[in-house]
Amino acid sequence: MKYFHRTHLPPDAVLTLATGFFGARLGPLEELPRRRKFSGAIGQVSVTAGAEGGHYTLVTVATDQVGESEADKLAKRFLTLVHTQAEPTHRPIGAY
Repeated sequence: MKYFHRTHLPPDAVLTLATGFFGARLGPLEELPRRRKFSGAIGQVSVTAGAEGGHYTLVTVATDQVGESEADKLAKRFLTLVHTQAEPTHRPIGAY
């Protein structure tokens, strides 16, 4: 599954968040300038962050699992964290 989010956070800040969030749960698999990949018993997750349209960053989180797996729930939770970092007044609602 792939999930997308556009944010005002710079790509480096998003990748730092990804390393902290997924690194605590999954092992590092790949670290490139604009991409991080993590792997564990629940599957693989990759996070890509790149500049898009001026001051926006496009965040792509992809898993090698089908929808609603544990890896997908983590991916959605991470994007909620990114949204909350960019907009502290955002109130996350969801069961993931």
